[in-house]
Amino acid sequence: MSDVYAARRSLLRDRCAAAGNAAALITRPANVRYLSGASPLGAVLLVGPAEDMLFCAGAPTGEADEGRLDERLDVSVLGSPGGDPAVAAADLAASLRAESLAVEEHHLTVGRHRALRSVAPKLRLADLGTAVEQQRLVKDEEEIACLRIAAEIADQALGELLESILVGRTERHLALELERRLVDHGADGPAFPTSVGTGPHSGRSRHRPSDRRVEEGDFLTVCLGANYRGYRCEIGRTFVIGTSPADWQIELYDLVFTAQRAGREALLPGAAYRDVDHAARSVLDSAGHSEALAPSTGHGVGLEIDEDPQLAPTAMGKLDACVPVTVEPGVHLPGRGGVRIDDTLVVRPEADGGPELLTITTKELLAL
Repeated sequence: MSDVYAARRSLLRDRCAAAGNAAALITRPANVRYLSGASPLGAVLLVGPAEDMLFCAGAPTGEADEGRLDERLDVSVLGSPGGDPAVAAADLAASLRAESLAVEEHHLTVGRHRALRSVAPKLRLADLGTAVEQQRLVKDEEEIACLRIAAEIADQALGELLESILVGRTERHLALELERRLVDHGADGPAFPTSVGTGPHSGRSRHRPSDRRVEEGDFLTVCLGANYRGYRCEIGRTFVIGTSPADWQIELYDLVFTAQRAGREALLPGAAYRDVDHAARSVLDSAGHSEALAPSTGHGVGLEIDEDPQLAPTAMGKLDACVPVTVEPGVHLPGRGGVRIDDTLVVRPEADGGPELLTITTKELLAL
């Protein structure tokens, strides 16, 4: 992997040089990990004209949540407590007589930006923008392999839950059990706070589990994801508690399923982000549910659970191959509940079989 990280930094270095910047200061944790293999708490990465260095407030621990650091990368641990690694990195860049330093202005606080200017007043600070995020969009096969394992772990955890007795248990209890099962199956932890919604809470996006208990006749919506070596997937399913779903539940489920399938089938290289959103959204719009829809019907995943691209009505851009995204339409009817169906897929060309589905738990309307 050292060669991979070095190649990523080299590409960023070339982009900085083309923009007239001698070095880049990376402060966003996911970007630090992408370029160095690890992101110790508070660490920043200086990508210099000749060599690169990771600055840390404390020595890297090597724990799984930090990642595995590129062993070829130089590491500087601040000697004094309370120091700012970003300030130390800017100070080094200035001492090397760099004229300009590209920084992630969208991540820096105003106070930190001022501190950089104070320590290196002659250093011109330029905005790197989202250059690293754009570099992260297309995943290599090793990254996709991590996502595939994360999806397998999430599928296992969800499958085991469905085999247990659910009636009478609280949303909060079920969410905690799912997160424990993720770790039991090899995840570093949950990719995001697990959402479990029952009855009138079902179908709500990012519902925070409450003490409501599962009852016969409920819709049960579960949304969870695993974090494996820093890479995060997402899966969401809706089920019915009991043996005979009501007609309105069957009708609503079939509608959301149709919308989700339309979104999945639109995931091809060259497809506009907004067109993928429209494929799913139009099915629900035409059924009169426009008021109940989320701002987007999907998003990218990787080192963060919600990263570019955004599959939304006003999103600009087109999909590339090897971009992992979610497709997650849903409808929530206030006071009644609703349905969400959420998969993680990788965009693949039709010649390779089309979108690769990573989360494979059945999307049949099961009565539990």
